[in-house]
Order: sequence, then structure tokens, then C-alpha cells
Amino acid sequence: MVRKILVVGAGKSTAYLLDYLLEKSSTERLHITIGDLTTAAIAEHIKNHENCTVLTLDIFKDDQRKNAVKASDIVISMLPARFHIKIAEDCLAFKKHLVTASYVSSEIKALNNEVKKNNLIFMNEIGLDPGIDHMSAMQAIDRIRDQGGRILLFESFCGGLVAPEHDNNLWNYKFTWNPRNVVLAGQGGTAKFIQEGTYKYIPYHRLFRRTEFFEVEGYGKFEGYANRDSLNYREAYGLQNALTIYRGTMRRVGFSKAWNIFVQLGATDDSYTIENSENMSYREFINLFLPYSPTDSVELKLRHYLKIDQDDNIWEKLLELNLFDNSKHIGIPNATPAQALQKILEDKWTLGEHEKDMIVMYHKFGYELNGKKKQIDSKLVVIGKNRTHTAMSKTVGLPVAIAALQILNDKISTPGVQIPISKEVYEPILTELQRLGINFKEYEVPYVGYNENSVLS
Repeated sequence: MVRKILVVGAGKSTAYLLDYLLEKSSTERLHITIGDLTTAAIAEHIKNHENCTVLTLDIFKDDQRKNAVKASDIVISMLPARFHIKIAEDCLAFKKHLVTASYVSSEIKALNNEVKKNNLIFMNEIGLDPGIDHMSAMQAIDRIRDQGGRILLFESFCGGLVAPEHDNNLWNYKFTWNPRNVVLAGQGGTAKFIQEGTYKYIPYHRLFRRTEFFEVEGYGKFEGYANRDSLNYREAYGLQNALTIYRGTMRRVGFSKAWNIFVQLGATDDSYTIENSENMSYREFINLFLPYSPTDSVELKLRHYLKIDQDDNIWEKLLELNLFDNSKHIGIPNATPAQALQKILEDKWTLGEHEKDMIVMYHKFGYELNGKKKQIDSKLVVIGKNRTHTAMSKTVGLPVAIAALQILNDKISTPGVQIPISKEVYEPILTELQRLGINFKEYEVPYVGYNENSVLS
């Protein structure tokens, strides 16, 4: 009997997901239906595949959406996170399993009892970050615990960057994911984590000036800034007694210091709209945030206002973005500062057709075993193929596809709204990811901690 998979949303992250499922479709007896509002961008080799159907699907048309869910055995939702709940409610009504790569929302979490009662699996957070980070972390943590070890420190950082061979701008950065998320990064809450048993907080206006540094063999140095709430998963991971828990985002060294200019300027604000933004030049946009002067240029005012020294290489980074160009225009009516800044950055930070991206993930596990303190550093680097088959789409899409197949094949069978932190889930998925070239390298290093001789550090 043919098993039917409905994939809702065919955006940037689905290239590897669809290829994987279609490659398995004959041997696994699968039929893939792809539902999207705009189907024009779906690759021809996918559209023409004998085990694939493409349909125009508007999720706000209830009958259309419900009929598509009803006709499937499992649904993969690759929609923006806020729309998953519509699909989830249909999956519950028609008793279908659900897989998403997004953080579990409170609305979906509230369905847990009903999902369990109907023996369904609603697997969430099964992409990259969240996703591969959960699975790889829990695999190492469980292994250490099985040996009798006690976790003292857990740090986890991840970043979507540009591959070294195409790292050709001064920021060492290009968009590999939703640009809006990059511009708004760190907003919406103070960063919170714990170091050596002490709670630490970093408000947004200081976030990009408090960074950690890492070395990744063969790829050089990176920096990381803290995520909003590193303690979200303390209970899920069973780390209530860990002294240090810190999760963050990775960039190349120097990015955060330069990005902080936009934060201090107010150019990342998304809470109000700008008059006449459609016709505003890049230069005029920057001038919005600077004091009036009858004599000083925009450049001089910006230098003075944010104390950028003449020999500071941040200035070269700002010039590279054409920030002071009077001939380039925002072109977006009623834009927020964040939207205007995004437009400026997309001019310079969009991946070229044949350019490759890179995913870097770095875990640190500090633990005590037989009275000795030890540490394992675990590192992952994935390089994309091109602008379509990116490392981002590989690391987000493949775990989603593998999980859906594992659920169909009853290899993952525990019901409920969940994230991938149990052995039943992570072991088969990580094994398959390793076969597909997504594997971590582990290094035993001395345990340093932060300041283990101090009670308060």
C-alpha cells in the first residue's frame, strides 16, 4: 500500500527534504504531495517525478487545506511557525501524524493530551537549530551519563555562514536563511544563561559586545553571542544541576562588533514605520538617526555619534554596504527601520547563484567522571552545493524527512507533542545523517570551566 506524505510549503529549506523522500519513494512505497501557494519555483525534476503531485494550496481556505491533510498519512509543515497550528488542528481532527522544524508553540503544546489519546506523533524542532543540536547534544549527554559521568557544563553554538571559498566581503557573512531573522536577532527578550552556577543576563543593547570565541579545525576562528534564553532546555536535557548552560549563535570574528553599530544607531528597530521610506535614499536613511548639523556630513556625524575611530576597520565594512549612497533607494512604502536595513543588506549579502553556504555547530560538554573533570568538544561543519542545495536546506530538511519516514515505518512510535531528545528518535536519525555526510568530530580537551576556584564568578 502506498503511504502518502503531504509537504505543506516548498520554500528554501525543502530542496534536500524533497529529493530525499522522492529518492526513497519507490522502495518505501511513498507518494509525495507538495502544497504551496506558489508552485512556480518548484524544480522541474520534482514536479515531473512519477511519485509526486504538486498542488496549489492556500492554507487560509479551510476546505482546500482540510482535504489535503485528510488525504495524507503524515503531514510535514514547512510553513512559517505561526501557521503550524492550523495544520496541527487538522492533523488532530483527521488523525494524522505531523512533523515540523519549528520551535513548539504553546498552542501546539496544548494539544499534547489529545495527540497522545489518538496515538499520534507531533514531532517538532527537528531541523538544524532546533533539531540536530538537540539530537547530537542528547546523544553525547546520554553517553556520558551511561558511563556514570555528571554534566557540569553544556554550551552549544550554531551559525549559518558563507563557505570559505565564497567568503569575499568584509563582514565574512551572507544570508543563508531568512534575512529578517538576522536583522531582528536578539530582540524580544534579554539573553539569559548560567555560568559556574551564577545567572547572567545580557540586555539587547549589549548583546553584540559580549562574545565567546572558538576555533574550528580547518576553518579558523569564530565568535558567538548568547541566545535569548539558554535555560529553555535545562529540564528537557536533564541539566538542572549543571553549573554552566549557554546557547548562542556563531559568526566570524568581528561581525558582532560591526553589527552593534546598527543596534546602537536604532536601525534594527521593527516597532514603527518611517515616513516616505519608499523614496528615501540609503544616505537619508542613515541620516534619520543622526543629529542635525548645518555643516557636518552624514559620514562625519556617524563617526562622531558612535565614536568610530578613523583607523577602525568597521568603517570599511559600513562603506562596503553603500550606506552613504544617495542614488540607491529603499523602495519599500511604510518600512520599519529593520525592513529598510534588510533591503540595504540584501543588496550585498545575497548568495550568488553558484556560491555555497556553510553550517557550523559547536558543542562543549564538561563533566566529572570518577572524580576527574573532563571535557569533550564536538564540532560539525557542512558545506552547501549551491544557492538551491544549501547546507542550511540540507541540515534543516534532511532530519525532517528522515523523521517522517521513521514515523511511517513505526521506528519512532512514542505518541505525543515532542522534540527529538529520546534515544528512540535521535539514534536512527543521527545514523542516517552520518551516512549522508552530516557528522560531528569529537575532541577530548582539558576541562577549564570559567573560574572553578571561585564561589562567585
